Amino acid sequence: MPSVYRGPKCRQQVREWCLEQFGESGVPHHRRGISTGAGTTSVVTAGPDPAAASPSVVLVPGTNTNGAVYRHVAEALAARWPTVVLDVPGQPGLSADARPRRGRSVWYGRWLTEALEQAVPGKALVVGHSLGGAITLASASPRIVGRVVLSSAGLVRLLVPPAVVAATVPWLVRPTVPRAARVLGHMVAPGGRVPDVLAEWMALAARCCHSSFAPPPLPPRLLAERRAVPCLVATGRHDVFLPPRRVGPAAQRHLGARLHVLEGSGHLLLDEAPDEIVTLVEQALAALRGDAA
Repeated sequence: MPSVYRGPKCRQQVREWCLEQFGESGVPHHRRGISTGAGTTSVVTAGPDPAAASPSVVLVPGTNTNGAVYRHVAEALAARWPTVVLDVPGQPGLSADARPRRGRSVWYGRWLTEALEQAVPGKALVVGHSLGGAITLASASPRIVGRVVLSSAGLVRLLVPPAVVAATVPWLVRPTVPRAARVLGHMVAPGGRVPDVLAEWMALAARCCHSSFAPPPLPPRLLAERRAVPCLVATGRHDVFLPPRRVGPAAQRHLGARLHVLEGSGHLLLDEAPDEIVTLVEQALAALRGDAA
């Protein structure tokens, strides 16, 4: 299987960046590696001690991102609940670097099922963004008692506007922070700010890594099977890849779920609306408690 990295030096640069980010965290956390069929998986736990009797919140980041990029979201979740962040294998970060050329949706679903067995002591509310949302939907883990999928791939094919392509090519050919910021500027709501640390990371990722493409929609039969577990679906009003007009009907058709639209956001919900993400997780957990009662 091909590596996400352009070479060993690149792998080390990404690892050092991620560890530096965790070193700057003001929230106590524990990082460890677990062995899976997809290779070593980095697991970061924070917040209250997980308990088998109540769900842990598990965050699965999307394409070209990881737990270090989204430690601010993990910290916000950990202030309320036991929180686990998984770096996705085959994406730049602290997990294994290889990914298959074909059958990635099935491969990633099996990986998440296996990782949850080791990462949480009991039930899990899994929160997935973009590629992470598709992975969350692909997994049939019995530990998953609820899903929150944010700007999620897997439901419909992503749109790629020409303006995004035009900004992406220079970023990939000669990565710089300003070029990364221009690409990301298409992914936030009009007038939205691209976080400096995200632009810095995406420049490093383009220099050091081979980016993967968006996954195709998951099979309708698989998505129908996911109806057995509550799923909260959200997207940004200004998401250029997954606009509400496309995600809403797909979420209702495949999952029987009503779409939550975050009015002031684009595709980068974890960066643009972390407080709203915490609220959505709170709503999902409250619904689970209501179902249990």
